[in-house]
Amino acid sequence: MSKQPIKLSIPTTRDDHRIAWLTALAITIHIAEAALPSPLPGVKPGLANVVTLLCLLLYGWRIAAWVAVLRVVVGSLLLGSFLTPTFVLSLSGAAASILVLGFAKQIAGAHLGPVGYSMLAAMTHMAAQFFTAYMFFIPHEGLFHLLPILMTVAIVFGVMSGLIAKQVLDRLEEKT
Repeated sequence: MSKQPIKLSIPTTRDDHRIAWLTALAITIHIAEAALPSPLPGVKPGLANVVTLLCLLLYGWRIAAWVAVLRVVVGSLLLGSFLTPTFVLSLSGAAASILVLGFAKQIAGAHLGPVGYSMLAAMTHMAAQFFTAYMFFIPHEGLFHLLPILMTVAIVFGVMSGLIAKQVLDRLEEKT
């Protein structure tokens, strides 16, 4: 008696494929960024967040949330940082920023452009990481001396990411 292999078929949607492709792009950028030297420990430009921002503006909050969370989880697995403090900080920042982006999208809609959304996300991401670090890893008052510097860096990188996202959106608009 020969055994027939069990054929498992999971139906997928267009959104599933979109999420997979965009997450793969975000993970690739995330891993490339991890190889860059950092001026401050743990501070990176966050260019993978450009993909999340584009997802939000082009496809909506649900797809952006999936891409953001999958990027952090899979990226940390590939980099060997899953369940480390780095992972916890990254996940807290991603979760907080995607929640704030969802609220901002509901409230501001099209009145807030890519740069505005990006600055809001970057500042939220940095604030969430900072307070997570303070609450769980470095509960020292001296840490608050770094907050103005970190928030300034978040604004700079947020503007940079927003401008990149705007350029991508403008190019996509030209093609249609």
